[in-house]
Amino acid sequence: MSHFSRHLCLSYLLIISSTAICQSHYKALFIGNSYTYVNDLPAMTAALALSAGDTLTYDGNTPGGYTLSNHTTNATTLSKIEEGIWDFVVLQEQSQKPAFPQAQVEEEVFPYAAWLDSAVLAANPCAETVFYMTWGRKNGDAGNCQNWPPVCTYEGMDDLLRERYMQMALDNQAMTSPVGAVWRYIRTNNESIELYQTDESHPSVAGTYAAACCFYTTLFRKSANEITDNQGLDPDQAAYIRNAVDAVVYANLLTWHIGTYDPNAEFAATWLSSNTIQCTPAYIGGDYMWDFGDGTYSSEPAPTHTYANSGVYNVSLTVTNCGISAAQTMEVSSDTNQNEAQKMTNSYWVFPNPCHNYLNLQGQGQVTVTITDVSGRQVAKGLQLQLPHQIDVSTWGEGYYFVQDVLQPADVKSFQIVR
Repeated sequence: MSHFSRHLCLSYLLIISSTAICQSHYKALFIGNSYTYVNDLPAMTAALALSAGDTLTYDGNTPGGYTLSNHTTNATTLSKIEEGIWDFVVLQEQSQKPAFPQAQVEEEVFPYAAWLDSAVLAANPCAETVFYMTWGRKNGDAGNCQNWPPVCTYEGMDDLLRERYMQMALDNQAMTSPVGAVWRYIRTNNESIELYQTDESHPSVAGTYAAACCFYTTLFRKSANEITDNQGLDPDQAAYIRNAVDAVVYANLLTWHIGTYDPNAEFAATWLSSNTIQCTPAYIGGDYMWDFGDGTYSSEPAPTHTYANSGVYNVSLTVTNCGISAAQTMEVSSDTNQNEAQKMTNSYWVFPNPCHNYLNLQGQGQVTVTITDVSGRQVAKGLQLQLPHQIDVSTWGEGYYFVQDVLQPADVKSFQIVR
């Protein structure tokens, strides 16, 4: 994330890292096609942000019918990316291609998404790529239905679009602006709101309003109900759309990888001897500041520190990258009792969160854990793991899970699986 146009309000909590983000000015580049330029989605997003007291400076390149492949060789697209001034670069694929058969998508879509993401980061390592999840056509893709039955219905096409956009975000460690998911919520719960133009593909003003509200929440990480501009829509319909965005996006930011890759200050503290500690951060990158609680500090990523005296100390870590900071404090006890020293080796963290196929437990030493789902069902019991360790969760269902350290029952970590 870019540091030059952001104003951050940071709050730190003991043990749990918390970053309250209060930015007011972002710069976004929109790369796409007619789904972006119809009703001028970037301008509408900027207008909604302004009504909420925020500023979005934007530019774009959105030729009709363009694919991500087309954009990789388009001089205008590349020159705008190379400006390197963007906090966010939005990538929108042609409306049908991500719903094509998997092998075709792997050949015609995914490589170009990765290429553009790499170009964005090469121009500005602090920029974030945002994949614009579009929607299924109102009654499915009639033109491709005969050869590819899954797209014969709105639901089938929409499911595939969501799956492929989520995959692009996961593969490129990027965010998703889940416009299609917001449309699905509205279509399911309020049929009176017409999201489509008569071609059953492009967005109506209400459809673009839903997309703009979604982008506001995605980029600014604020409730859509901060928005006061209805863009000429019926006030009740506009309010319903904003509430839909809050239900789908704002209440589930990590589901869409919004904030997943921000700096975090989780760390493991491992005693190497009775008074020497090894500190290992979960986040790799950026600047580190360690406070060992005895008047000494370090800016090394993973420092070793020896205490002059036994005692209880508060070890703090602040991580800063691209203008965003996070902090965490952990109480540690330096003692000649080796049992206490061994106990500390069980410190660990889990990542990525959300995860897709694999969950990593990072740290040192051994740990015994039990994993349960939200219903309390044990999906793994008494796993004895040598850290670091990777768990295959590719066959587990979507949702939230909890990892509990058997030897320290109060040490519970949560993670989410998304598909």
